[in-house]
Amino acid sequence: MMDDLPASVPDTEQDNLALDRQLEASLREIGIPPRPRILEQIITEARAGEPDFKYLAELIQSDVALAAGLIKVANSPFFGYRQKTRNVRDALMMLGLKTAANAVAGLILRRIFPLPPQLERFWDASQRTAELSAWLARRQGIRYGVTAEDAYTFGLFRDCGIPVMMRRFNDYTSVLARANASDTHAFTAIEEAEVPTNHAVVGALMAQSWWLPEELCTAIRRHHDAALWHGDAGGGKGASRRQVALAQLAEKLHQDLTGLGLTREWDKLGQACLAELELAETDLPELLDAAREFVSSLAVTA
Repeated sequence: MMDDLPASVPDTEQDNLALDRQLEASLREIGIPPRPRILEQIITEARAGEPDFKYLAELIQSDVALAAGLIKVANSPFFGYRQKTRNVRDALMMLGLKTAANAVAGLILRRIFPLPPQLERFWDASQRTAELSAWLARRQGIRYGVTAEDAYTFGLFRDCGIPVMMRRFNDYTSVLARANASDTHAFTAIEEAEVPTNHAVVGALMAQSWWLPEELCTAIRRHHDAALWHGDAGGGKGASRRQVALAQLAEKLHQDLTGLGLTREWDKLGQACLAELELAETDLPELLDAAREFVSSLAVTA
């Protein structure tokens, strides 16, 4: 009842507290890992009026693998920075704290979810999709505020719900295979027919609990949802839609280049993605050649 609420707590704040409790309960039930402490420290510092880059560099340098990974991200060709760095502090300055925090989240994500041998290429495919998404974003230009860095982060986290689902449900590998093979039914509908939820919802919950941007969380939740492409695409929906389109095209290019991990999602969403990116089917051969050259450049500089 309204009379039971503390007078000092507005209705909206009370609603937010209730949603937070509901989120925490969902995370515990599904088995989503809590927000890493180091990520929380970086984001908290990034929100400060005058972030202490020296403190953050020391914090990240305490984890050798994390420090090396962040430097590698900053020096990666898909971001296109001319200057190279050899230390964490310069990497933070180059990337900016928002992008650095997202990069750290991506590095931690792979560490905490080791996958079984049959899915050992999952993280490699996610990484390449993220790189190609960033490349496409730079090539197609910024729209709805979606930068190459945003596209890269979404590419990494788009399917982060899959390893959570694999750990939670014993038969999820076969469910995943059936969802990948369907050219008619929505991927998430096939999941929900056999398990209580789907990887898009789980991934969005995880991204939200890890303090990733709202439009990215929305894009994760709806990246298999055909209804995303209906109606006005202004504001946050436009940003989410563009992130989904970039990653979907990046995944198709990666699959065409490698012949690995084929799914039927392009059959269902490809035309909408091309329209969002102002491309046509006839543009794909040239784009594939350019993507091949870009991926070769990554191999040379790896």
